[in-house]
Amino acid sequence: KLILQAKDILAESKTGQRDVVTEYDCKVQALLVERLSALVPGARFFCEENDKQDDMNSEHVFIIDPIDGTMNFVRHMNHSCISVAYASFGEVKAAAVYNPYVDEMFTAVKGGGAYLNGRAIHVEDKPLSKTLVCYGSSPYHPALTEPTFDLLRKVFPICLDIRRQGSAELDLCSAASGRAGVYFEFCVSPWDYAAGMLVVQEAGGVVCTLEGKPMPMDSSKPTIVAGSREAVEEVLALAGA
Repeated sequence: KLILQAKDILAESKTGQRDVVTEYDCKVQALLVERLSALVPGARFFCEENDKQDDMNSEHVFIIDPIDGTMNFVRHMNHSCISVAYASFGEVKAAAVYNPYVDEMFTAVKGGGAYLNGRAIHVEDKPLSKTLVCYGSSPYHPALTEPTFDLLRKVFPICLDIRRQGSAELDLCSAASGRAGVYFEFCVSPWDYAAGMLVVQEAGGVVCTLEGKPMPMDSSKPTIVAGSREAVEEVLALAGA
């Protein structure tokens, strides 16, 4: 495996030089599994690391990304998070996304609203022309580079500006809190979006695929667009949905 060294953090590649894992990913995941298993005996887990991916249609399932934005973490970019979603029979019921660098905790419970450090948050209900756009470049999938930048070329002249921040969950939370109007990406895994999806929905936003379909809760890797209804509809139209 390719080994990357950035100061005191050692990372190994998983599927290529852009897809890396550190000892901290594994340690955070192991700690979360241990603590959550004690709180919910018999719970199942669908996690990014170590192929720990149980059936998401179980009664009690935790979907975990121990470090979302691992490359940022390795490179000391200080923009990464820990995300945990709780699902029951394929439906996400609760979520938490924590950014330790700025001590921000985004939380949501289905039907109970979305919060940032205990303060209610809401999407920014504005068109693309009055807001920022976050996007992910699906770096592990080179075939998606052209579709991604093709859509960006359509979005960029309309919106205020674009942001590529390197953490899908934090991009979703940016959309949920009104920092950005919308986020999109052409390939995400459940641990990339399960928690942030509920935060966006409970903040009054919309989350769907770039084909305009509901987000699946399985092991597939769908496209995603999320944010205020108006901004999402504009991106869907540009994407040809």
